[in-house]
Amino acid sequence: MAGVNRHILVGHLGRDPEQRAMTNGGKVVTFSLAVSESWKDKNSGERKESTSWHNVVVFNEGLGDIAMRYLRKGSQAYVEGEVLTRSYDANGTKKYVTETVLKPYRGSIVLLDRAEKAPVADPSAYGSPSAPPPVDDDVPF
Repeated sequence: MAGVNRHILVGHLGRDPEQRAMTNGGKVVTFSLAVSESWKDKNSGERKESTSWHNVVVFNEGLGDIAMRYLRKGSQAYVEGEVLTRSYDANGTKKYVTETVLKPYRGSIVLLDRAEKAPVADPSAYGSPSAPPPVDDDVPF
């Protein structure tokens, strides 16, 4: 039986997405996502909050383009991807970093900001007609 390796996160971006070129000519987009939870302390009755930060790495070119175009610091987003831990050498010390990775054809980003906050896309950029088709107001139901 195959395992499941998924992160499902809903949070706010801690910084604007950054895009870099890879040696193979592809693009990678990175950003950090703050995921918060709050609860009422049973002993004191006061409201408590905890925030965890997640590094998101997007190798999926289409999702990377969407992230660069529409996400900004403070934007709210749903991110789903694979959990990967990698190591690197920092001044002779082995360090580890865990990331949520969106690979080509895997992963998703859903923009959760309200419509009036989101930038307006040019419909002709996606092959859509610039004018919407006429709508018949006489709907039979």
